[in-house]
Amino acid sequence: MRSMIEPLSFPGLASGGWAALPFQPFRQGVEICPLCDGFPSVALLRYAPGASVPRHRHTGLETILVLEGAQSDEHGDYGTGALIVNPEGSIHSVWSTPGCVVLIQWERPVEFVGEDP
Repeated sequence: MRSMIEPLSFPGLASGGWAALPFQPFRQGVEICPLCDGFPSVALLRYAPGASVPRHRHTGLETILVLEGAQSDEHGDYGTGALIVNPEGSIHSVWSTPGCVVLIQWERPVEFVGEDP
């Protein structure tokens, strides 16, 4: 007999439903709400105004959807509704001047480069 694996569902996530979910510390100024552990991983990240993540290399595909606010990297600024796809091997740092909430999927962990993670 086959076991059925149930999908995870997060109704209203894109329209602010994330606000009721539990977040925990991730980095200074950044909180995380894991939605699907393991690899690939899916989570919400909430950046306080001015928070950042140091320069890092993607060892697998990373996909980000900005749910609120704006996230930036060396390639530009991405506001609410923006979809960012960082391919394997890409390197960047990330920050949010106004603060933001993003839905993020990592295919594999990132590797920090040049700075203390």
